[in-house]
Amino acid sequence: MDPEHASVREPRASRASHREIADELRSRIGSGALRPGQRMPTQAELAEEFGVERGAVRQALDILHAERLLTGVSKGSPARVAEGAWPGWSAAPPQPTVVGLGPRVAAAFAAPQVRIDALCLTSVSLTLAVGEQLRLIHAGELKPAKIDVRVLLPSHRIELAFPTPVDPVNAGDGGLLHERWLAVRNAQGLVLRQNLLALRTTHGIDVRLTFRALPFTPPVKLYLLNEAEALFAYYTLGRHEQREFGGEPLQLYDADGTRSMLFAFGPGAGSRDAAFVAESRRWFDALWETISSDLELT
Repeated sequence: MDPEHASVREPRASRASHREIADELRSRIGSGALRPGQRMPTQAELAEEFGVERGAVRQALDILHAERLLTGVSKGSPARVAEGAWPGWSAAPPQPTVVGLGPRVAAAFAAPQVRIDALCLTSVSLTLAVGEQLRLIHAGELKPAKIDVRVLLPSHRIELAFPTPVDPVNAGDGGLLHERWLAVRNAQGLVLRQNLLALRTTHGIDVRLTFRALPFTPPVKLYLLNEAEALFAYYTLGRHEQREFGGEPLQLYDADGTRSMLFAFGPGAGSRDAAFVAESRRWFDALWETISSDLELT
């Protein structure tokens, strides 16, 4: 074998799933057994080691490529460990939500059963990230058996903490800001619902999508993927100018959620990450089961 290749272990007695293969290879990268720049075993060698078909190996490599741990996955030669691969994928630097969420959702959709829990202000970033996976499903490149999505959004009945006028007394446009936010929240939610639920009839996928309303404006956003990964970002407020209200510029406090820096916590990165994911799941479930209420999109 090429000495650049990582050593291949004895074949396993039982067939591994593609996620189990990805978990094992991720663990080897995190432990340093596979080093940045090192060439991976061939797909044939990995298929023999794990006792699976090459398709499962390709799915596992695609997951690690989406996590930016591997490069050259689609090339003819074996993939390599990315030069910037850290011990544990979640140790990578944070990225803006619109950049970092897509690859993580793509990795989640590689599983046969997809589970996404999201707490956010409008679901714009989530709708964008899921949209690419729906395109792959329609193209026949993906077909998960089940998709279960739960989304927590602010209730339309509350007075939002943001967006809000800098000078609410003289601005007189808090109501218009609220209506604009509500229109975006509902429009994004309806797009997400229509596109996901359509998979039931077009592809026979078991899809469940549920929205619930929160009685407060969330200062953070949280995405939980397949009950194993947590993506966390702050809504950092800034002063902005809006020119669409009666032709007069309106000064307001707001946050750009698509640019919020997303921090990732997940498998293979140690007990601290595992504890954060578990506590985030417990926090989300508590909000879902206690103070949240039914949310209707209109």
